[in-house]
Amino acid sequence: MTTPLALVGYGACLPKDRRSSAALDGLFQQPAGWTEAKFGLLSRGVASPEETSSIMGADAARKALDMAGWGEGEFDVLIGACGVMEQPIPGTSVLIQHELGLGRSGIWAFDVNQTCLSFLAGLDLAAMGLATGRFRRALLVSSDIASAGLDWTTPASAAIFGDGAAAICLEGRSDEDGPALLSRRFETYGDGRELAVLRSGGTRIRAEDGYEALLEGSRFRMDAFGVFKAAARVLPRMIDDVLAEAGLTRETVDVVVCHQASRPGVDHVKRLMGGDPDRVIDIFSDRGNQIAASLPSALVEAQMTGRLKPDTTVLLLGTAAGISAAAMVLRL
Repeated sequence: MTTPLALVGYGACLPKDRRSSAALDGLFQQPAGWTEAKFGLLSRGVASPEETSSIMGADAARKALDMAGWGEGEFDVLIGACGVMEQPIPGTSVLIQHELGLGRSGIWAFDVNQTCLSFLAGLDLAAMGLATGRFRRALLVSSDIASAGLDWTTPASAAIFGDGAAAICLEGRSDEDGPALLSRRFETYGDGRELAVLRSGGTRIRAEDGYEALLEGSRFRMDAFGVFKAAARVLPRMIDDVLAEAGLTRETVDVVVCHQASRPGVDHVKRLMGGDPDRVIDIFSDRGNQIAASLPSALVEAQMTGRLKPDTTVLLLGTAAGISAAAMVLRL
């Protein structure tokens, strides 16, 4: 079902500090060039303790709001679409609202979490609100600090993640021939629930289980090859289905913005899509996998580099822990 809407503001935030692949070589006690050769990573951002998820998210949001030309509080909902919450209660969206100076505004703020697909899940919810008239304007923010939960003894997962935030402003439209969300697909396969896990922070591991249990559960664990294999089984059919609904094919869609999961993951999308590989936005080498912020950061990069012109069609594509997969097609 086509949902008329427009992306009118884009913003991103990166931490001040960057960690180079050379620094990671030393951290992993490997020879020079090992991290770049093995993981395709040149550098990535690492947030300081002062650069919280809400602070980075608010910074990205201000840039998006400025671009949209929205005045203070001139939107109906703030959706926090983060893969890892800043704290369990209250949600990151509430903290971002406060950082924006809107703590007394009453603007509805809530979180949606589908790990690396949180931005697409939030976009889908915002689109439904715009379609029903529940919202006129929505601010969608993804902000993640992956570095907080990495186990540096496992380079296969620790090397590829980076920190950052991105935000998008959405407005409802009435003309179905103009900017719109043309199609979307979401699927989850719970048999892959153990392929990517972070166990602490909820009710599974509790304080009475002891410090060591809490510490161990706070480290992110991932079977990188297992996640890649599970996603590779689902994506080709999903891509074709969502493009067909939008009246497009792999050859005719203009731009592909995918979750920057890993170097093999982004390269796999390029092979799946065929044609000019530059159609696929690729920021992995200097951002890493920014969890939920990864896909909207790539979307912001596409806008900043002039690739999101009016009437451009954009395929948004990603996977997440679960295992889940999603695809959307936008017409700008």
